[in-house]
Amino acid sequence: MVAPALVVGVTLAYLLILFAVAYFGDKRAEAGRSVIASSWVYALSMAVYCTAWTYFGSVGRAANAGVWFLPIYLGPMLAMILAWLVVRKMIRIAKTYRITSIADFVASRYGKSPLLAGLVTLITVVGIVPYIALQLKAIASGYAVLTLPLGQSMATPADWWADGVLYMALALAGFTIVFGTRHLDSSERHEGMVAAIAFESVVKLLAFLLVGAFVTYGMFGGMGDIFSQALAQDNLKHLLAFDQGQPFAYSQWFTLTLLAMLSVVFLPRQFQVMVVENVDERHLRRAVWVFPLYLLLINIFVLPIALGGLLYFGVDTVDPETFVLSLPLAQGHNWLALVAFVGGVSAATGMVVVEAIAVSTMVCNDLVMPLLLRTRRFGERSGGDLTGLLLGIRRTAIVLILLLGYVYFHLAGNTYALVSIGLISFAAVAQFAPAVLGGMYWKGGTRNGALAGLLAGFVLWTYTLMLPSLAKSGWVSADFLEYGPLGIAWLKPEAFLGLVGMDNLSHALFWSLFANISAYVWVSLWQRPAAREASQALLFVDVFQRTSVAHPVFWQGQAKVTDLLHLTGRFLGEAKTERLFADYAQQVGVHDIGQIPADAKLVHFVETQLTGAIGSASARVMVASVVEEEALELDDVMRILEEASELRIALEQLKSLDHLKDDFMSSVTHELRTPLTSIRALTEMMQDDPEMELEQRQQFLGIVVAETERLSRLVNQVLDMAKIEAGHAEWHNSDVDMCEIVQQAVNSVAGTCRERGIALQTDLPPQLAPLRADADRLVQVVLNLLSNAIKFVPEGSGKIDVRVRDSAAGVTVEVQDNGMGIAPDKHAQVFEKFRQVENAAGSQQGTGLGLPISRQIVEHFGGRMWLASQAGRGACFSFFLPR
Repeated sequence: MVAPALVVGVTLAYLLILFAVAYFGDKRAEAGRSVIASSWVYALSMAVYCTAWTYFGSVGRAANAGVWFLPIYLGPMLAMILAWLVVRKMIRIAKTYRITSIADFVASRYGKSPLLAGLVTLITVVGIVPYIALQLKAIASGYAVLTLPLGQSMATPADWWADGVLYMALALAGFTIVFGTRHLDSSERHEGMVAAIAFESVVKLLAFLLVGAFVTYGMFGGMGDIFSQALAQDNLKHLLAFDQGQPFAYSQWFTLTLLAMLSVVFLPRQFQVMVVENVDERHLRRAVWVFPLYLLLINIFVLPIALGGLLYFGVDTVDPETFVLSLPLAQGHNWLALVAFVGGVSAATGMVVVEAIAVSTMVCNDLVMPLLLRTRRFGERSGGDLTGLLLGIRRTAIVLILLLGYVYFHLAGNTYALVSIGLISFAAVAQFAPAVLGGMYWKGGTRNGALAGLLAGFVLWTYTLMLPSLAKSGWVSADFLEYGPLGIAWLKPEAFLGLVGMDNLSHALFWSLFANISAYVWVSLWQRPAAREASQALLFVDVFQRTSVAHPVFWQGQAKVTDLLHLTGRFLGEAKTERLFADYAQQVGVHDIGQIPADAKLVHFVETQLTGAIGSASARVMVASVVEEEALELDDVMRILEEASELRIALEQLKSLDHLKDDFMSSVTHELRTPLTSIRALTEMMQDDPEMELEQRQQFLGIVVAETERLSRLVNQVLDMAKIEAGHAEWHNSDVDMCEIVQQAVNSVAGTCRERGIALQTDLPPQLAPLRADADRLVQVVLNLLSNAIKFVPEGSGKIDVRVRDSAAGVTVEVQDNGMGIAPDKHAQVFEKFRQVENAAGSQQGTGLGLPISRQIVEHFGGRMWLASQAGRGACFSFFLPR
């Protein structure tokens, strides 16, 4: 036994340490030095999944069912395999739209429906109350084991006000209020709380490992010794087998694993730490292996402790759920039992704190505030700061949630084992999976479909699982379990519609999820989504395709900055609102709040900020109350989406042009530097050697002249392109003969072709009707095509064919070569400014302006230019000029 005063004192001291950690975390956050901006802290905070159920209930389940405690932890490990696909998307959505709870997530996806948010909140409250009761039962049982003689249980006091469990519940409520509702934050991030949860995750792990090591290696000779002794006893060896003397229950194993997979994501506390409290989605990369490793470590001694307790105490003598405490006590190691109790309290406290904060936020935002905002005092046009009211509602909700847990503890807590209580809650939150996952990946899901699915699933969960648990606890007549309501056998809750052969949990999960998914899909397919639902579906499903610049805002109407400023101040406080609007003014490029354009983006900004404080549904209602909003139709949604897609295309084009500009500057400076370097070197050599031979001097001067001509061509090309694009180019149009133009260009390059051994052939019609164009410009085009061909044909065996084709519509000129060719995926690039195609050696030649200028000239006369080529098969550049 341990003195009650010592147990209480040590527990309070530990809770004060947790508070100190939380206080430190909050202060560091205020100073801009976050302690939770670490992937390790994030991964450890996810271990809030391991509650008093893990600490005490897992050992109890292992003592009764052996290895069947494993699915509860295999599920989360498997879920982490998909975390980068699913959880990362949830994080991105929550960050983008400032979502603060799972109810807000569901409501926001389906048109920001207040009704849907309220339903999710009600299901959460009803489903999570048994889990709160579990923590209270674990702490109460642990306290009794420590302070009473071994095997003696604590008597329930006759008067409720004398019940220590009640005051423990109130103490946890107060502790939660101090942790999570000291101030209102539109981002709903509780850095101090997350720091404390990470700290308690380390404490409970170390404490459990310490007890496990003591039992395994202190009381026995290691795991091998424990397992061999258990295998030697007929009443224990079945615990180490999966079939346990009967056919393997595949359905039960699958049900437990699936429940755990869904719960690790959809339990309110898990959604809070994994999604809402996440500061960097990249932290998920480490969490996907650290969290499973944590689960492995905290469960590695579960079976040895369970078997050790059964071997030491015997079967049915001591409650297996207390083995973590009773084994050290039996060995006289009271200090170790006290450490284990602190670990259990830590596990329970972490769960209660995060769960109560998450659920109280949902109750405030999605149940209470929608009702208050309909009243005259707190409604649309009323004034006053409501931040204090919001905090008051959340604090009251925390107390009520803990009291409901206390009531359930007295109704059913003494009848059910810890694990059974937890599984009831797991099955409840599993009802969120179809609406959430369907909403993230299926644009066709509708609000009515989600409502129908959640209602159907919740009703069947209540009927097939929750009511039977109360009936077995003696608080409801159990006749309907055996005979069915009104004696209708096929309506029996645990054999609904005649389905038998499954355990109660698998039976309840099958019917509830079957009804949930069927109703969700059928109603969604039957009814076309409304415009707001369709717009939210696009934002959620395509969240990774939406950049901050190209983010579509599905709103239209008229608004005033002053009205939106006043509205935001009511819920976030005047000082914070001024800072938010000042920052927004800088983002949109104005210097004063009054200059902010009252457009759709501002309305979206205000609604997003309010969503963090009062939820998306209430934020939608409040913003609509101070603006003149026009109803959206599906055509409006498509128009806004198309405009945003054109924002995005323009942005990509700007980025491409910026990249091309950099390429151009690099290319032009290189082209300028090469001849300038040559000119400077040659002139310095002539300057330094006044007695240089005349022949060599003439040779150097010839090179200098050639290089200056090269410089002139480069500058002229750049200026030419600039003039053409600006519309300032001079055009001297006259009647021209295209055959003469081509022949003139061919004659200009004929000498170069002969020197390089290139065969240059022409195919010209005998007579052509004249075209109206600028002869010099057309010669420039043909010369450019010929010059490019000469660069890329093989020296000595090159071949260039120039053809002119006449038609009634106009004239086509083709320049074909047998060079290296151009791959089809690069055809468009060759006509882009400053782009150059690599030759066979991998280098680039020229500035990349010749072809763009040529195309501009051709298009100026109403024509077009194109390329036909394949890699390794030569190229054929053509242009057409209409008559």
